Amino acid sequence: MALTSLWQPFTLGRLELSHRLALAPMTRNRANPDGTPGDLAATYYRQRASLGLVITEGVQPSADGQGYPNTPGIYTPEHIEGWRKVADAVHDGGGSLFVQLMHAGRVAHPDNTPHHRPPVAPSAISADQDISTPSGPQKTPVPRELSPVDIVTVIAEFRHAAASAIAAGADGVEIHGANGYLPHQFLSPNANHRTDSYGGSVENRSRFVLEVARALSEEIGADRVGIRLSPAMPLGGINEGDTEAVRAQYRHLVGELAHLNLAYLHLHHVGDDELLRSLRDAWPTAVLVVRYGRTREQIADDIDAGLADIAPLGRMALANPDIVERLRTDVPLNELDPATLYGGGEAGYVDYPTMAHA
Repeated sequence: MALTSLWQPFTLGRLELSHRLALAPMTRNRANPDGTPGDLAATYYRQRASLGLVITEGVQPSADGQGYPNTPGIYTPEHIEGWRKVADAVHDGGGSLFVQLMHAGRVAHPDNTPHHRPPVAPSAISADQDISTPSGPQKTPVPRELSPVDIVTVIAEFRHAAASAIAAGADGVEIHGANGYLPHQFLSPNANHRTDSYGGSVENRSRFVLEVARALSEEIGADRVGIRLSPAMPLGGINEGDTEAVRAQYRHLVGELAHLNLAYLHLHHVGDDELLRSLRDAWPTAVLVVRYGRTREQIADDIDAGLADIAPLGRMALANPDIVERLRTDVPLNELDPATLYGGGEAGYVDYPTMAHA
C-alpha cells in the first residue's frame, strides 16, 4: 500500500511540511481545573510530532468559551506557560503546532465553567444535548443571547487567544468553525434566529465567522490562521437545512474567507462531494479534508482526486503515535481503546506502543 501522494512535501503558510499528513484536533479532557494543559500534554503531542502539522484539541479562548470539563484554555499567563511546554516539545520533535481555538457557545453547562454562568450563543435556543458535567450527564441549558456589544467582546477574546498562542510559541491557530460550536451556531438557521446584522440572510449569518477570521489575520498574520468548517454536520443540535441551503451558505462563506488568504481551510466532510469540489476550487491556499469512516487504504484518496492537499488523521494517530512510520512501512496499527478517549491519566493517552516497543 504505497499511498504515494502522502509523501510529497508541501508549503502551508510559513511551514515547509515534508509530507501530506497532519494530526487532527481531538478533545481529550485532561487539562488541569484552571485550564492549563496537564503534565502529560507535552508528551502526548511530542509523541505525534512526526505528523508535521500538529493541530491541538479544542482550546477555549475565554472562560465563557468552555463547554466540557477539563478542557484547556489559552487566555491566561498560566495557560501560555503550559502551552509553551507543548510547543517546545512539538518543535523538538520536528513538528509545527497550530492551536485550535474552540468557543463552545451553547454546547456547554454552567457546572463545567470556572464562573458558573449560563452559556452564550447567537440566540436563546438550547442545543438540547446531553453533556458531561462533574455530577454526571445533564442537558445543555438555554443560553444567553449575545448582544452586539457581547459579540465585539467575543471577537476580542479570539484575538487575545490567538496572540497568546503565538506568545506560547505556537506556529498558528485554527478557528473551530465546525461541529456545532459557536461559529457554526451563527451559520445555522436553526440556532441563529437573530434579526440584526448577524442573522437572517446567508450574508448576515456569515458575518461573525468572517469578523473573527479578519481579527485574527490582523493580529498574527493570515498565514498563521486556519479555519475548520463542517457543512451539514448535525452535531450539537445543528440543522443547516436542505442541500441547496447548505451549499449557498458555505459557497458564500468560503468565497469571502478566500479573500483573506488564510493558511488553510480544514473541512470535516460528511458526503456532499459536489460542494467539496466547489469549495476546493474557490480556495486559494491549502485544503485539509477529514472524512468519517475513512479506512487506512483511503487516506490519500482526496489528495489523489485533487480535493485536498493534506489528510489529517484523528483516531488512527491517537492510537498510533508513530502513524507516519507505520504507514510508510505498511505495519499493522494499534487498536483504539474507546474507554480512555476522554479524561483520565496516562492510559490511552501517552501509553500506546510504537513499533519499537510493540
